[in-house]
Amino acid sequence: MDSDIHSLLANIWFLIIGLMLFLYVVLDGFDLGVGILSLFTRSRQHHTVMMCSLESIWDANETWLVLLGGAMFGAFPLLYAVALQSLYIPIMLMLFALIFRGFAFEFRHHTHHQGPWNRVFGSSSLLAALAQGIAFGGLIGGLGISEDSYQGNFWGWLTPFSAIVALGVVAGYTLLGAAYLIIKTEGAMRLASIKQAYVAAVLEMAILLTILVWAIRYQPYFASRWADRVVGHYLHAMVILAIVAFVMVLWSLSKGFEFSVFFWSVIITLAALTAMTIGYYPYMIPAFIVVTQAAASSKTLIFMLTSIGPLIPVMLIYSGYQYLVFRGKVTA
Repeated sequence: MDSDIHSLLANIWFLIIGLMLFLYVVLDGFDLGVGILSLFTRSRQHHTVMMCSLESIWDANETWLVLLGGAMFGAFPLLYAVALQSLYIPIMLMLFALIFRGFAFEFRHHTHHQGPWNRVFGSSSLLAALAQGIAFGGLIGGLGISEDSYQGNFWGWLTPFSAIVALGVVAGYTLLGAAYLIIKTEGAMRLASIKQAYVAAVLEMAILLTILVWAIRYQPYFASRWADRVVGHYLHAMVILAIVAFVMVLWSLSKGFEFSVFFWSVIITLAALTAMTIGYYPYMIPAFIVVTQAAASSKTLIFMLTSIGPLIPVMLIYSGYQYLVFRGKVTA
């Protein structure tokens, strides 16, 4: 009975962690995507518009990363310990990139020479996206773990699979960033964002299909889940959903729609994350650590559910109100 309760609590927190991850990827994803896109413009005016579109929301978006890290530390301490031990380099690169990104964002407003800070902001955004992709790719690709500790070499997290996932994360963030700029800008910058969204959507879909084929071909557990009669139906449904969303993104771009481009871009992200979750469940680190094994004690999970759980709807309401207040176009 106790094991059933512990399994239920562990899976509840698994879903909560998944929700936090999804919200971070979407909200800070378009934030980082705008930073990546800033590397492709030399117009000071366009840089200013990009920064102003993020000025009131970028720090709140990153709050989901803080909450995600804290929740993972409390709910899944084994996963937290192993992930930090094995993915130390990409995680530190991500944190330093986010720090320098914040520096660049603030210092840019207090100098007449904005060019260097624009480049730091864009480069830090790109580095953060790459580091997150490599960390996530290393995690789902399987790590060198024995007896609940990392036994791989210093570069064990850097594999062809994690590199492909990193490129997929960059493409996905870029698409979200371009979709956001389509909503927030007008004129020449909006037209440029539409073209960038086309390119990013095609790249993301191509990379996602490559990741899918790679996982089926080289990862036995994912391949077995794909071949399973029941689970395979859900995985096929997620792939179909992603393809439909991709088609809708292209159609919305051709029609000049704004919010629907962002909506369908989010659906692609949701389908990809859901497919990865279904494909590797119940493992949190494939072939090594399952959800119940990584979870903390039942008392800890209950305490966190009553203390941290209520913060999620509060943050959602705050985020929604924030976007409501700062809605509308940003002009030069």
